[in-house]
Amino acid sequence: MLSLSLIACAACQPKAVRGGPGTENPNLDRGAMSTGLDRVDLQALMQDNMSKLYASPLWNEWKVGGKQPTLAIWPIKNDTTEHVGPQLLTLLSDLETELINSGVVTIISRERQNELVSETETQQSQYFDAAKASQIGRQIGAKFFLTGKVQSADERTRKDHRVQYTLFLQVLEVETGAIRFQNKSERTKALVR
Repeated sequence: MLSLSLIACAACQPKAVRGGPGTENPNLDRGAMSTGLDRVDLQALMQDNMSKLYASPLWNEWKVGGKQPTLAIWPIKNDTTEHVGPQLLTLLSDLETELINSGVVTIISRERQNELVSETETQQSQYFDAAKASQIGRQIGAKFFLTGKVQSADERTRKDHRVQYTLFLQVLEVETGAIRFQNKSERTKALVR
């Protein structure tokens, strides 16, 4: 009787599985586990924004200009109630990688930006501050800043729960503060009973 209980209990234990390309569960990440913002959502929002940037007049200007403009990537502001700091850091790394691999722009290392900003003590928060952009941009050698924010709108009824996420990305010209590109991508997640 005890051995049957142990076998039954062992069958109740969760099983660790591996997912992603090249594993036995390649689509493991595709299913949503909650209405929270996850890696798959952020990747989709980023890809939509990047495709709009690549199709923009600014990108075309950069491509045909002959000289790679220097771009600094500023943190993405979290305007949601969720703790998504680590996911946003991953998003910044993904943005940085994609832009570097495009071969169209020169990217200033985010780590180096932080060092320079700390040395000048001009950063009042970890987010983009337009009033300080020109000064910081000159010190780090950037001609443009890429920045943005993620926002959410939460709706509930007695039975259902829906969250609409938005990722805004902007490219700002350091010298003038002019917004040279801006796009908004949206994603919705829901729990429906």
